[in-house]
Amino acid sequence: MIIDTHTHFYDPTRPEGVPWPPADNELLYRTVLPEHHRALAAPEGVTGTVVVEASAWLADNQWILDLAADDPWIVGLVGHVDPNREEFKGDIDRLAANSLFRGIRCGGGYFADLEAGSFLADMEHLVARDLELDALVGPADLAQVVELARRLPELRIVINHCGGVGADGGDPDPVWLDAIAQATEQPQVFMKVSAIMEQSRVEPVPEELDFYRPILDAMWDAFGADRVIYGSNWPVSDRAGSFKAAISIVKAYFGEKGVTEKYFWQNSKAAYKWPDR
Repeated sequence: MIIDTHTHFYDPTRPEGVPWPPADNELLYRTVLPEHHRALAAPEGVTGTVVVEASAWLADNQWILDLAADDPWIVGLVGHVDPNREEFKGDIDRLAANSLFRGIRCGGGYFADLEAGSFLADMEHLVARDLELDALVGPADLAQVVELARRLPELRIVINHCGGVGADGGDPDPVWLDAIAQATEQPQVFMKVSAIMEQSRVEPVPEELDFYRPILDAMWDAFGADRVIYGSNWPVSDRAGSFKAAISIVKAYFGEKGVTEKYFWQNSKAAYKWPDR
């Protein structure tokens, strides 16, 4: 079993269109649905996906859940539901009535001031509903993610895309190294080792494992076997290289470590609590 915990689905041909990606993005502005992911991913052993909603339109969370109702390829949804709104708790309660709704994603701006607005209370509501938080942050924001984890030790947090560290084949960013060391002190924080080729700061983007080994080693040393999670970031990952090339890198690395089942599905089950379908 392989669960890809980071995909985006959308359809620009809908009557209302889509807010993202923009129409001038020649690579991404196309219809992207579960069958398109399955065609690429199933030959690589992928058996399902957790979708991460990239649309800022609240109604599009339900659009994904409606897709999932007819397609068991989708095992969960990390929604886009903005905190710091009076309607937040009601929106979460309505969406969480569907067991496929597993949490929300927040970008770095929300972590700049944890005391702002109703953010902390909204995060407490995720805990009350047994939902998780995906954190889309770079190295500079990781310390605030750690602080949130300290304040809310029951909130499961999944750091997205290797915490935004750049890969150049050499030693990783020391700010990032320090931040992930602090993150590992909080047992409910997971690292999504996703979008691996997108971390490259070298063009053309390398496809060889050894180029990414320094950042992979750092995440492995910090988070160990039980808190690393697979995700592709498809179709955005197409900007860096093919689906096959990217999954081959992490298959090789975590195969060396002997933890492919943990990395490719068991740890995501612990973090997201996605239901069996």
